[in-house]
Amino acid sequence: MCDTMVRVEPGSVLFAKNSDRDPNESQLLEWHPAQDHDPGSSVRCTYLEVPQAARTNAVLISRPFWMWGAEMGTNEHGVTIGNEAVFTREPYAKTGLTGMDLLRLALERAADVDEVVRVLTDLLETYGQGGGCGHEDASFTYHNSFLIADPNGALVLETAGKHWAVEEVTNGARSISNGLTIEPFASRHADRLRTRVSACRSRRRHTEAAASTAHGPADLAATLRSHGANGVDDEVPDYSPVNGAMAAPCMHAGGLLAASQTTASWISQLTPDGHRHWATATAAPCTSLFKPVRVDTPLDLGPAPTDRCDDATLWWRHERLHRTALRDPATLLPRFTPERDAIERGWFAAPPDPAAAFAEADELTARWLAEVEAVDAPDSRPRYVRRYWQKRDDRAGLAAAATV
Repeated sequence: MCDTMVRVEPGSVLFAKNSDRDPNESQLLEWHPAQDHDPGSSVRCTYLEVPQAARTNAVLISRPFWMWGAEMGTNEHGVTIGNEAVFTREPYAKTGLTGMDLLRLALERAADVDEVVRVLTDLLETYGQGGGCGHEDASFTYHNSFLIADPNGALVLETAGKHWAVEEVTNGARSISNGLTIEPFASRHADRLRTRVSACRSRRRHTEAAASTAHGPADLAATLRSHGANGVDDEVPDYSPVNGAMAAPCMHAGGLLAASQTTASWISQLTPDGHRHWATATAAPCTSLFKPVRVDTPLDLGPAPTDRCDDATLWWRHERLHRTALRDPATLLPRFTPERDAIERGWFAAPPDPAAAFAEADELTARWLAEVEAVDAPDSRPRYVRRYWQKRDDRAGLAAAATV
């Protein structure tokens, strides 16, 4: 489950996305330079091999560790895309290009939003979409919608099997979540039951209303961190036995029927004069720092994470802070979020060298973890949520890694 939003104004486009997936499904930032490719060459995506383009753009992507495609990303032209799982009445193919594959291929091949639509729809109609997209449940599959932005505007592309519809965003705010929205396409294709379980309508009302008043990246960050629904901001997640804290943009897993966790977040500010991007490269934006990143400035962020806890990786080092703080967020989040917000405001106003920002964020994460671990705060979450997270901690070897 995910949320992506955009605000289009003359001379500026703001973009933001939370990527919500399984709790141990780490996500990493990855840089790929522009490249020329030999005639007749191909590229292996998550499940399919497709013909390679003659030249691919430089891209920066955020992708789940086990798949080729990306949940969100940008390219050298400022084209920035986020995708969403949507549930339709069209058949789900056992194999094909995943939505994440389509997103990465479009970033590599397109120079503006209109070209993205041509690339995506050509690939969709030629190869179809399909294949397992879940980490815990490898058979979990879905169709996809995309919010596509460049320095001059934005488009929404929604799909159902090989069918698709497009809506232009010429001015103001637009958000997408886990349900079809373009009419009459949505009425014709949507699976209403699965759409309802995803709680997407509640989140989309919230994110679109917030995007409509956003003036900069700090406003988008506040929305991505929101634990409230229907326009009500709440610093503490509100869990439901059905789907955990899935009703809010900053998603925390723990439901008995459905569960999803924000595993990475992204913000972009796109103008004809330049493109600025910030990414967490970590889960849970409510405990993370948005750090400046650039397509033309690759960073060595250490080993790529997997679904096993490894303190050598950026994602899992932060995960210790996230999972400790969320045991009692009302008590523990205020221990470090005021300092976090002050630092971040400076980074939004005048982005520092990305490598320096990541190094500072790593030091701050270690200090904040020590501070929250020193507080005697009992786990305030419902029992079913505590059980859910204990299972994920055990699967990741989190406790064992802490003793090594």
